[in-house]
Amino acid sequence: MPRLSQQLHTARPPAPTRAAASVLLLRDTPAGLEVLMTRRSNSASFVPGAYVFPGGGIDAADANCHAIAQRRATQSAQALTDAIAGIRESFEELGILLARHADGSWAEQAEIDAMDRQGDLGAQCATRELTLAASDMFVLARWITDRDLPKRFDVPFLVARVPPAQTPVADETEQFEPVWVRPGDALARHLAGSFFMIYPTIITLERLQDLATVDAVLQACAVSEEPLWTSCPRTGLLAGREQRHMEHESAYGELALVCPDGQIVHTLDWQSEQPVPLLKNVLRLTAPNPGAMTGPGTNSYLVGDPDTGYIAIDPGPADAEHLDKLWRAAGGDIRLIVCTHSHPDHAPGARPLQAMCHPTPPILGLPSANTARTHSAFVPDRVLQDGEILALPQNHGWSTEVDPTKKETTHTLKVIHTPGHAANHLCLMLLEDGLLFSGDHILNGSTTVVDPPDGDMNDYLNSLDLLQAACTEYQLKYLLPAHGYVLGGPDDEAQTAITRLKTHRLQREAKVMAAMQAQPDGTLDDWLALVYADVPQRMWPVAKRSLMAHVARIKNLNWNV
Repeated sequence: MPRLSQQLHTARPPAPTRAAASVLLLRDTPAGLEVLMTRRSNSASFVPGAYVFPGGGIDAADANCHAIAQRRATQSAQALTDAIAGIRESFEELGILLARHADGSWAEQAEIDAMDRQGDLGAQCATRELTLAASDMFVLARWITDRDLPKRFDVPFLVARVPPAQTPVADETEQFEPVWVRPGDALARHLAGSFFMIYPTIITLERLQDLATVDAVLQACAVSEEPLWTSCPRTGLLAGREQRHMEHESAYGELALVCPDGQIVHTLDWQSEQPVPLLKNVLRLTAPNPGAMTGPGTNSYLVGDPDTGYIAIDPGPADAEHLDKLWRAAGGDIRLIVCTHSHPDHAPGARPLQAMCHPTPPILGLPSANTARTHSAFVPDRVLQDGEILALPQNHGWSTEVDPTKKETTHTLKVIHTPGHAANHLCLMLLEDGLLFSGDHILNGSTTVVDPPDGDMNDYLNSLDLLQAACTEYQLKYLLPAHGYVLGGPDDEAQTAITRLKTHRLQREAKVMAAMQAQPDGTLDDWLALVYADVPQRMWPVAKRSLMAHVARIKNLNWNV
């Protein structure tokens, strides 16, 4: 994890969460799937006036009702308590009771009307020999309230089919105006400004749109007792407005790194005018070269501080204005220039940047191989060795070793050779802060191109394994790519991102093998149309390079195709 001394914002532990449960009561209609929603009181302390699913806090009494609840064999004690809380809240707020008689029939409306909705539900059900239908309730999602809010909840969103012949009636205290609504209609009304909903409700309805019937929803959730997704969103600023991001979205890792406690202060707009602080000792300046191959542009990084000087990583293209901004951001004190590889959007700026600096910093990296294209020719001043250390101790220039007796601030990069995207590709680990500068080997928002002969798919996949192992050994939590936002998070998000990337590559390779088997006499163009049918055709010329790399790997491994 990044050192607290390098965090940009003072640590502010989020407020603790309170356990709660929310229920999506569903029904099928000729017009499609509908969900029961209700409007919260305008005086409510949490999201007043919003349309929500019934729910509320989990009470101690909910756990005492296990004896009168029907339970799946795979349902944990906590999941049973959650389901009971959801049943109770649905009853209290809307008069819907998921409870059955011994013969399996549902509680009838007359029975429900005779019950006290604010009384002891367990006792009332026991008196009527009703069993709470917890086994009919499944977990759809788990939402944890944003870290920046003073009142927070940890809420499973549960789903159940509404019992027949029961009519929702709001309690007129906490909830008003119960309404059955199709997910798409609720979303449209929200956009029109007549049906206010909060972010978790919106996202849940968006995902519910893909499931046409109650059976489809319940079957999707019954596969596992785990939620289909879990999220505690993070919020950044985009075009001057707050924008939330879930864990799978591209900006989440960057917000986790810069604002670990949920502070809403980080701007996500891509620009090339100013360096973006990610930590006190890490700055990112994006070159003004956006495009299909470079995304928002090439990220140049500065590692260090005014006391230690800086290491510049990937100075980018030979763009005079970009290099001037990079030099000024370092106060002119650049001790080393490191290129992750020799491609023209990464290395050409190294020599002009070096010429601006006094004293002259060496350019480090790996020389381009004889397989590299002409525009990717590169010769460093010194060749980096796999596993080599580059350290910036206070006021000591730079060194290739760490002195454990020194207590001053140090920024230590360790080299890891990662061929695949290019034969001379390397990554850099910032050891003290658990960061990996991944160059083009791992990108955010796209998969990197592997272009033979300098690119090699087998090397690329093996290098992913090396990086996966390095994340474990060195506790690397964040990946800083040459294109796109930071990836990762405080837990295992970085390793998950690498696993997902490798899985994607192998799935693509399976398509390549299938295409080669289906058309053994086919050309690359024939296979391209089959393998990359899900990719816009304007990108096929680029995709063809990676296809060549997959084909070469398959043939080199002598797989039966």
